[in-house]
Amino acid sequence: MARSMGPVRLKKTSPVTIVLGTALCIFILYFLIGPSTPDFSASRKATAASHPLSPPTSPFRKSTGSRKPKPPPVSHYNLNNVTVTANPLENRENILILTPMARFYQGYWDNLLRLSYPHELITLGFILPKTTEGNTATTALQKQIARTQKSGQEKDRFKSIIILRQDFDPPIQSQDESERHKMKNQKIRRAGMAKARNSLLFSTLGPATSWVLWVDADVVETPPTLIQDLARHNQPVITPNCYQRYWNPETKEMDERAYDFNNWQDSPTAQDLAKQMDPDDILLEGYGEMATYRTLMAYLYKEDGLLHEEIPLDGVGGATLLVKADVHRDGAMFPPFSFYHLIETEGFAKMAKRLGWQPIGLPNYKVYHYNE
Repeated sequence: MARSMGPVRLKKTSPVTIVLGTALCIFILYFLIGPSTPDFSASRKATAASHPLSPPTSPFRKSTGSRKPKPPPVSHYNLNNVTVTANPLENRENILILTPMARFYQGYWDNLLRLSYPHELITLGFILPKTTEGNTATTALQKQIARTQKSGQEKDRFKSIIILRQDFDPPIQSQDESERHKMKNQKIRRAGMAKARNSLLFSTLGPATSWVLWVDADVVETPPTLIQDLARHNQPVITPNCYQRYWNPETKEMDERAYDFNNWQDSPTAQDLAKQMDPDDILLEGYGEMATYRTLMAYLYKEDGLLHEEIPLDGVGGATLLVKADVHRDGAMFPPFSFYHLIETEGFAKMAKRLGWQPIGLPNYKVYHYNE
């Protein structure tokens, strides 16, 4: 025989449970439709651009509303108000760090994060090739950017970050060190590098930029005070010595060796070689087939020398290079063609000198290149 059920009694919900449930629902709704990035600090809000077509080196905060965006503003800039001094930290001068990147190295990004210069005054600019390797590097770079800019600490977030993709094919496909440094590949390879540098520079140099710091993507170790240390010299173009750490099989311990041979002082031999060349031929450094007998800064390092000793240079490399923005605004770029038989960064040094800006080197101040 079926047993009849009595009336079902519902347990009364307590007011505390209702309040907690309501709060949880509000939190979930805010998480889903709220802004995707953390709010800027007051100092970052003050310099944020109001429109995506504002100067590229200013951070832009996307609108979360459905209103029609405002038309691009007409902005006026007095470049005489942009200071470029030996104390950029005290004067809160804006730094533009530019990096052509074919491969992503975690050590490079970690080193950027360790820079002690206020990140809210630093804009990062990258240009990457449209290759399989370039796509991989772009994905890895964007992952680190998202981690830093969205979930990282406020002090680690940069003012703005710009990523460009090259609109031309790379001259050589392989980025292996042995292939990159073959003498037969140098002219076409460095012409491509010059085009990439110029595209990156012309697309990112803003009216508020005081200094441009070029850092190669395979430079993985610099002093945290790199920007302040180089700027204190108040030189228009200045570069440290680039070395490389490696395992020495003879001593069975870690050692160092010179890496960047594009920082040099010219020689009569090199000048005589240039006179015998066709207009489109270029001089290359570091190759036995073309002995120039230039004075290479890489070999001028002294363990007991003054850290901030300066020497004049006629050619510079791009591993780490601090340039006053006015030098680039004057027209100094990276020639992708033979310029006085020089190309890319060495051609840039020649062009800067022709414009009246003397490049300077610091033989005893070292930065370190990744060892493949």
